[in-house]
Amino acid sequence: MNERHQILLDNQEIEPPKRNEEKEKIRMMIVSGSLAVFFFIVIILTLPYTVLSFSGLVVYASLVALMLFLFQLLFRYFSIMILAYLQITKYTVEEPEPFYPFISIIMPVYNEGIVLKDSVESIVNLDYPNYEIIIVNDGSTDNTLEVAETLVGYRQGAYSLVKVSLINKPNGGKSKALNAGIQYSEAEFVLCVDGDSQLSTESLRMGIRHFVDPAIGAVAGYVKVMNRKKFLSDLQALEYIEGLNLARSAQGFLKMVNIIPGTIGFFRKRALHDAGYYSSDTFAEDADLTLKVLAKGWKIGYEPAAISYTEAPIKLHQLLKQRYRWTRGILQAIRKHKKHIVNPTLNFNNTIILWSMAFEALVWPAMNIFGNLFFIFVGLVYGLTSLISFWWMGITILDVMAALYCISVEREEVRLIPYSLFYRIVFILVIDVTKAMATIEEFLGIEMNWGKLDRLGLGQPIKK
Repeated sequence: MNERHQILLDNQEIEPPKRNEEKEKIRMMIVSGSLAVFFFIVIILTLPYTVLSFSGLVVYASLVALMLFLFQLLFRYFSIMILAYLQITKYTVEEPEPFYPFISIIMPVYNEGIVLKDSVESIVNLDYPNYEIIIVNDGSTDNTLEVAETLVGYRQGAYSLVKVSLINKPNGGKSKALNAGIQYSEAEFVLCVDGDSQLSTESLRMGIRHFVDPAIGAVAGYVKVMNRKKFLSDLQALEYIEGLNLARSAQGFLKMVNIIPGTIGFFRKRALHDAGYYSSDTFAEDADLTLKVLAKGWKIGYEPAAISYTEAPIKLHQLLKQRYRWTRGILQAIRKHKKHIVNPTLNFNNTIILWSMAFEALVWPAMNIFGNLFFIFVGLVYGLTSLISFWWMGITILDVMAALYCISVEREEVRLIPYSLFYRIVFILVIDVTKAMATIEEFLGIEMNWGKLDRLGLGQPIKK
């Protein structure tokens, strides 16, 4: 590699932001003290007007809590659905402008030997005339390097020969591998994918069209679970459709996507330069980079037709480990960019996004766990079985409706709809408990290793 291709960032580690613990404690005391005083005053002022018995008061409070929880759930669901519908309709109706710039596809790999060949072959056959593939081997200890070397060269694509290059570097983590590939590339636009990603044929053509708008700095693609037909992986398939991609569609309509998925993310090289490239100081390098791109004033779009098929965990402990790492990474990214939370004048869009991320990572899991425990307790102590039934029935009906909507809009597998009966009551509750544990350990500063899902090469892409 000549001097032009020296990867400067590879030897530069960004230090995590230092915490001023004294100031944080004072701020926490002020906020919590103010809230305590407020609620105490409310209780004192309203207590004389309370004529209910204690059991009656519990029933009343339970009904109010139930209504408030369901109201915010309904508001969240329907606002997301409306915005997602507008996003999907807009880019379904509009014909893409002819725009075919040269694109570099960056694929960092670490111990991906079992899936690498299939991933590269899917990318070689994309419906796009002008692109290359750059594989970055990040010090793999399996046969990844040997497999990658067999793929290097010019391979016949759908329109022309596609160049496949290989960068072999010592292990330094995914962020450094991505930075190496990005800086090696001479293209104006790059697409970052995972080593197991398999792309739909129209991904490049549909994703790149957004960059006709010079304000767009990045575009998030659509992620689908590849290895289905298992109970746990099918639940994740529904989660990706209903919980992740639907929300991303809504954010895309506002050009305010909060996380560009690592499995398929388009970037304008200038936006990456402005943001300082990927950093290694969080477990969620994709969320951190997204926030940095937004902070520099760039808009981020979403393309549902740019599809990446990925392998989901098939064992419960693998899934929980993955979500534990995701949660801690998102919390680290929020803390790293916390100045935008308290100062909207810096970047109002970032402030809105960070508050929504904090709600999803901190408030929503706590509400879901507390809500279920609260109604179970009330039902067992006061015999309010009808209230518990109404609680779970209401949530289940809502999830079935959402599943029907999402699967029809996305033209997905109808057989996934019955999974909505278990989706929130069981699956999401378990995930939220994991998020709560990750949150506690993150605030306690308990160390954890990066961790990585072992790829098994399961399944084939689900074609529409």
